[in-house]
Amino acid sequence: MYAQRKYTSAPRSNGRHGGFQRAPIRARMGLLMRRSQDFGPLGDAEPSLRNVGLSLAPMSIDDTSMSLGGITILPTAKTSDIDSGALKGLVVPGGSAETDAGSEALKDAVTRTLAKGAPVLAFGEGVAAALRAAGRDPAEFADYPAVLIQSDGVRPLVDMDAVTEEAKSIG
Repeated sequence: MYAQRKYTSAPRSNGRHGGFQRAPIRARMGLLMRRSQDFGPLGDAEPSLRNVGLSLAPMSIDDTSMSLGGITILPTAKTSDIDSGALKGLVVPGGSAETDAGSEALKDAVTRTLAKGAPVLAFGEGVAAALRAAGRDPAEFADYPAVLIQSDGVRPLVDMDAVTEEAKSIG
């Protein structure tokens, strides 16, 4: 009796076949939370980085939570995670200017990251802040939407394709 039953719809998927699948996580990077945070002209940078296997862990400059657009974001990473190697790099988005204490904390995070040989990806207004924190002249890279700062130099990134290519090498 059941063998002759006709189905009027396709068999249901159990979620293991087809559909959207996230890229496997290759590396965890610290995402430095800043007030009025944005990625400048490369506004879709965060999901693009995740799509190439980078997990972004929010970091607070002063170890407190931050409210963005009515949503409270708790930091899940600390600067000590850079020293331990748990974070493979740092992402510095654009945002409002830090206080003196915030600037020192940004400098500390960038310096620790570069000392470990890990990269710093900076976007929008964060480019100048990250370059100053790294002790480099931001004037040369002022017109670029993003840069990759490494201990051996700075590479300008002109579009999202360049960012994703560099992100694929992190980890």
